[in-house]
Amino acid sequence: MSDIRVLLYYKYVPIENAQAYAQEHLDFCKSIGLKGRILIADEGINGTVSGDYETTQKYMDWVHSDERFADLWFKIDEENQDAFKKMHVRYKKEIVHLGLEDNDFDSDINPLETTGAYLSPKEFKEALLDEDTVVLDTRNDYEYDLGHFRGAIRPDIRNFRELPQWVRDNKEKFMDKRVVVYCTGGVRCEKFSGWMVREGYKDVGQLHGGIATYGKDPEVQGELWDGKMYVFDERIAVDINHVDPTVVGKDWFDGTPCERYVNCGNPFCNRRMLTSEENEHKYVRGCSAECRAHEKNRYITETGLSLQEWANRLEALGETLPAVALQA
Repeated sequence: MSDIRVLLYYKYVPIENAQAYAQEHLDFCKSIGLKGRILIADEGINGTVSGDYETTQKYMDWVHSDERFADLWFKIDEENQDAFKKMHVRYKKEIVHLGLEDNDFDSDINPLETTGAYLSPKEFKEALLDEDTVVLDTRNDYEYDLGHFRGAIRPDIRNFRELPQWVRDNKEKFMDKRVVVYCTGGVRCEKFSGWMVREGYKDVGQLHGGIATYGKDPEVQGELWDGKMYVFDERIAVDINHVDPTVVGKDWFDGTPCERYVNCGNPFCNRRMLTSEENEHKYVRGCSAECRAHEKNRYITETGLSLQEWANRLEALGETLPAVALQA
């Protein structure tokens, strides 16, 4: 029987003295033994936390006792172990950074003023089956590669803040179309769908509650989702489709079915890639020849691989260890 609960939640709401509230929030979480990661900003709160039933209930009751969060929606997963090792609460300027200022676009989006139409899981499923509707995944490329809705467009982005520019560069795919978007729990879609509305798209919808809610809906049961959903905690991947689950993830190196993620060993790359343990060792956790031979490759130090063993593995791949690595 599962004795751990994982809570996923967010709410856009103005928070005065958000930095002070972040410290207050952290103190309370630590006092009850909660673990997780929470962002608090002037525009709202976004978090994922885990703990036993009593601890998570104390936390939800405490949050709901604040009138600003009285109606905050907690999405709950039951698990066998904690999803986090520590408790982090951080203040940031935004709970979701759309990257508009970085790209000289207009000022940021306020979802309380502008956002796309909410779609229930049933309505979103109907949109998936509609050939005239464009379904856009608003997550990062590595999240999509692990799992996604059938027929959804995969943006070529590694960070959410790159999405507005990518859409502008691919405008022909979305012009004069009904567009529906989705993300893990809904927090990213709130801003991005609002941005699309402001850009002039006339019919923009978003999956209310995100993929996490779609997978729990008793009517749709995650149907038309392929693969698993990427999550930013120790679980990495969770099941969504309870009707006809499939594996869509492919090993970075040989293309075989895979749902195991690692980070590239080169800390200056750090790409998330799917790979088996066998290929991780074979390719010394490097996503490219350059990363495999990088003098800072963390795989080498973590495993204690000797220079000769390192060179031998690269030689087996038809690659060589550069002099700078040999001198490191």
